[in-house]
Amino acid sequence: MTPAALLLVIVTAERLGELWLARRNTAALLARGAYEVAPGHYPMIVLLHASWLAGLWLFGQTNPLNPYWVSIFIVLQALRFWVLGTLGRRWTTRIIVLPGAPLVRNGPYRFIAHPNYLVVVGEVAVLPLCLDLPWFALVFSVANATILAIRIRAENEALGRLRGNPEEMNRIPRGL
Repeated sequence: MTPAALLLVIVTAERLGELWLARRNTAALLARGAYEVAPGHYPMIVLLHASWLAGLWLFGQTNPLNPYWVSIFIVLQALRFWVLGTLGRRWTTRIIVLPGAPLVRNGPYRFIAHPNYLVVVGEVAVLPLCLDLPWFALVFSVANATILAIRIRAENEALGRLRGNPEEMNRIPRGL
């Protein structure tokens, strides 16, 4: 197995584990009275990420790894685990609102409103660069930015309504 293929095996396993965790957390939140907001864009997110990973396997599994970009990707993974650990059972791949639950204001949410999306933006760009696929990084970064603009707007609106002030979401770092 090439080093690139090994990296892709690790990322694929991580993503599958996250999907399991997200489904478990979503079901538990819904059972506690939470509800989903703006589910219409979710299939596009799934398609984008599945295409991204499949394309990396198709075009990058035999490429040499770039150690500089791999080190940045490892830092992004540490940030990803910080976000997951901070949100705990409230982390999911969907926009799930639990009425009455306080907004998360610790961990990376002390510094930025949407740290998970910052990590995702980094990963979508950096993993292809690890595999010497700059064109792939550009194409998927543009597609990802488009869908994240829709998602972040929907999440900010939902959280703003929850607190009664949508404008507040643009000023104070917080997460769901």
